[in-house]
Amino acid sequence: MKIGIIGAGPGGYVAALKAAQLGAEVVVIEDTEVGGTCLNRGCIPTKTLLASTELYSKIKEMDKFGLQLQGEVVPRIDWMMQRKKKVVETQVKGIKGLFKSWGIQLKSGRGRLTAPDRIVVESGEGTEELSVDRVIIATGSRPAEIPVFPFDGKNILSSTDALELQEIPKSMLIVGAGVIGCEFACIFRELGTEVTIVELLPRAVSTEDEEISELLQRELKKKKIKLFTEVKAEKVEIRNDGVHTFLSNGKEVVTEKVLVSIGRAFNTEDLGLEELGIQKGQRGELKVDEKMRTSLEGVYAVGDVTGGILLAHVASKEGIVAAKNIMGAEEKMDYSTVPAAIFTSPEIASVGLREYQAKEKGIEYITGHFQFRALGKAHAMGEISGLIKVIADKKTDKVLGVHIIGPHASDLIHEAALAIKASLKVKDIAETIHAHPTLSEGLMEASEDVHDMAIHMPKKK
Repeated sequence: MKIGIIGAGPGGYVAALKAAQLGAEVVVIEDTEVGGTCLNRGCIPTKTLLASTELYSKIKEMDKFGLQLQGEVVPRIDWMMQRKKKVVETQVKGIKGLFKSWGIQLKSGRGRLTAPDRIVVESGEGTEELSVDRVIIATGSRPAEIPVFPFDGKNILSSTDALELQEIPKSMLIVGAGVIGCEFACIFRELGTEVTIVELLPRAVSTEDEEISELLQRELKKKKIKLFTEVKAEKVEIRNDGVHTFLSNGKEVVTEKVLVSIGRAFNTEDLGLEELGIQKGQRGELKVDEKMRTSLEGVYAVGDVTGGILLAHVASKEGIVAAKNIMGAEEKMDYSTVPAAIFTSPEIASVGLREYQAKEKGIEYITGHFQFRALGKAHAMGEISGLIKVIADKKTDKVLGVHIIGPHASDLIHEAALAIKASLKVKDIAETIHAHPTLSEGLMEASEDVHDMAIHMPKKK
């Protein structure tokens, strides 16, 4: 079985490795660099910058930890970008090493389907046609651009442009208070940039549980990040004194930079899909079934290009499902237990149902909460903001959802993900001994609080 994969992001490269492990001959076509947006222009670069800004934040509070620093620490974004580049290069090299280990052929160029079993690769060296048995399309997505805010890489930035800045902006307007917008807001504010966010919806990170959104908004306010919700950025003008953005609430905001973060556009152009009749959705995404098959037999699609949950780990799982099915399995993609993490300050993580979703489904539920400030480990770390929220089925006691905002939320969420995946009850978490002192104790206590039995909480009136 020979499989051709167009795109080497977290969907494509993982699919390639799984297919090779299962005995397939695999060729991957990529026109930029392996790792896709996540590794080169998204997850890893932003988290590398966050590591720098978090350390800088700690250094500024060293006296609280009984430490004294001789001299001033000055943030250098150009040095941070150099470190980011090294981290990305190391990860890229690692993926290429895995490809070599498993005998996966990597071709540099742009892939286009001419038939269900034919891929034309166009590169600077010319054109080559490949014959394959199955195809996986994993071409990903890119920052969405709207006519009002045309990216110029200097004044009006995409998230990709923001990762190449060599100087710290004095001021920045961020259009969109979603995941990417809020993460960049925290990064640049820590570096001293005056940050304003404009969001069309009623709250920041609107896909999260309402309590979590509200707490994040309070934390943004503490950081002196201005947030305008239910407001539209209507027009922008570039003048000598900066970028003038005119808002629907009548305000005019002048900043050095504008960062536009309003969603993603799917990379489905120039792939030969229309000619082959492969079905697309209304947003231009590729339509797939639960086995990751497109409407054309023998052609699969995974990751952002399918328009589903735009997360790297979801793309990777979809890639594994597609590869297994090509090699004879009968696997279906399960989206019921997908953990999500937002690397703001503090972090946010969630899995399962939000409270508003439980209400919409008519589920009789009950909740439990626990504040990080009640944990000894959080005080020892100097990070006491945030809470853990558990949503449970009132009748069965099964865990329906868990939502965390606080230190290391992205690491803590996986115990909850396993509990939901395994259909565990709240009491299973509450009765499991958790090591002390740890942040994980907070999930145990939040689970106990579902039934008003948390040890380290005062009696409720």
